[in-house]
Amino acid sequence: MSATELIASFIASGRLYGVGIGSTLMELQQAINCDFVDVVDEGGDSMRRDYGFIEFYLNSGQSWSVSGGAIELHRLATRSDMVDRWRTAMRDEFPQYITWDELFGEFSKLPNPPALQHIDQGDFQEYRASATKVSVLVNNDHEERDEWLGHGDVWSVSLG
Repeated sequence: MSATELIASFIASGRLYGVGIGSTLMELQQAINCDFVDVVDEGGDSMRRDYGFIEFYLNSGQSWSVSGGAIELHRLATRSDMVDRWRTAMRDEFPQYITWDELFGEFSKLPNPPALQHIDQGDFQEYRASATKVSVLVNNDHEERDEWLGHGDVWSVSLG
């Protein structure tokens, strides 16, 4: 599966590698086998598991459970080492840039994709699938792509 297909599936299902809101820490660990850093808040009530350009947010309770997550695609524009580590660990190849047109094209091919709400945020366009709680932020600054994202490139895809 290409990265674009994986992300389109994430938007439609609210699950990335089978992990979504309510998944346990154990399920997250079983699904994603890549180096990470855990950042726990001072009170010990929430944690961010950071894999570099993919993050999951967890809340404590009886046990840690996923409350959200994000694919921070903008980080890949200047950090090819993240792509290399992910490819080695997860066998998925993420490109340096993904355009909204490419991603929406894959999303549209899915059977019965959820409706997307369009929200103009000035320098960003947000496309939100309320049914799955996934939002896509797209760069809208009208700059051409150079070493950084350009107009129409996906900034991030977030769950929560």
